[in-house]
Amino acid sequence: MERPQYHLNDIVELKKPHPCGSKVWIITRTGIDFALKCRGCNHRIMLTRKDFERSVKRVIIEETPS
Repeated sequence: MERPQYHLNDIVELKKPHPCGSKVWIITRTGIDFALKCRGCNHRIMLTRKDFERSVKRVIIEETPS
């Protein structure tokens, strides 16, 4: 099965909410690690690719790469 492709500025929904109540995040870095920014409070986190792919529920808005 092919892995989904994630790009910078994609907006994703995670399974568990952030303490601020938002489940929506923006991808700000991709690679082995992912950097995410919360849409509710602008808090930034880093996740390994494995943890990120396990916690993504769906891609809300997919940014097309240039």
